[in-house]
Amino acid sequence: MSASKPMVGAKVYHLMAGSGDIAPYVLTPGDPDRVPRIAKYWDNARQVAVHREYVTYTGTYKGAPISAVSTGIGGPAAAIAIEELLTLGANTFIRVGTTGALQEWIKVGDVIINTGAVRLDGASNAYAMPEYPAVASYDVVLALITAAEQLGVRYHVGLTASTADFYVGQGRPSFNDYLPPWSRDLVNTLSSMNVLNFEMEAATIYTIANVHGARAGGIMAAIANRKTNEFIPDAGVEDAIRVANEAVRILHEWDTIKSELKLRYLTMDVIKRWIKQ
Repeated sequence: MSASKPMVGAKVYHLMAGSGDIAPYVLTPGDPDRVPRIAKYWDNARQVAVHREYVTYTGTYKGAPISAVSTGIGGPAAAIAIEELLTLGANTFIRVGTTGALQEWIKVGDVIINTGAVRLDGASNAYAMPEYPAVASYDVVLALITAAEQLGVRYHVGLTASTADFYVGQGRPSFNDYLPPWSRDLVNTLSSMNVLNFEMEAATIYTIANVHGARAGGIMAAIANRKTNEFIPDAGVEDAIRVANEAVRILHEWDTIKSELKLRYLTMDVIKRWIKQ
């Protein structure tokens, strides 16, 4: 057993999953309780493991192989999950999270599809210099948009800010109303830069995926709006789950087309020609 690559028998150390347990497409909510909520829409699902904050299910959704693995809260825990999922053969990650909107026009209950993330998470700095962008994969973003359109879900597309902390790190007063000067105007600063939302894992996931040539994207349910000071727990979460599941079906279909036509990338012209066949 190696300390540099810790395993428990044939299973990765934190997820406690092994070869054959993980699908290529993985939905990564932060909340462990969200995993069975995701899996209830699948054709079939089996619980692979429950260990620490990591709950893992694998099955199929409309014929597409799919897994859901909770990452826990924050970049460090998410980095562990993505590292071990990559080891087990996953190549596509979709974060399914909750978020606080930073624009007044985003309604609580809407979903936000992120194209990239401001790297305030801390963990991504272990993988790349600050100038390295945390960007979502274009086909994952397009699949999420397509799924939202097909399901009639109200959505927005743009940047998120991933933070290392939920309170001071997102401009919320700490215990005894402590708030350092650099946090006091963070909401307004990011809002003025057209950042759509706060959350805590996307930047880490996108950075690691890009470093390793994998794909990643994210869809967040806006359960709060920091500009209007509204908060409704669980608002929009079911919509985000439905869109994420459907995006996996779409990606699997697109990947099948690419494989059969021996293409690396798809264009809309190729997809249209394929549909006509």
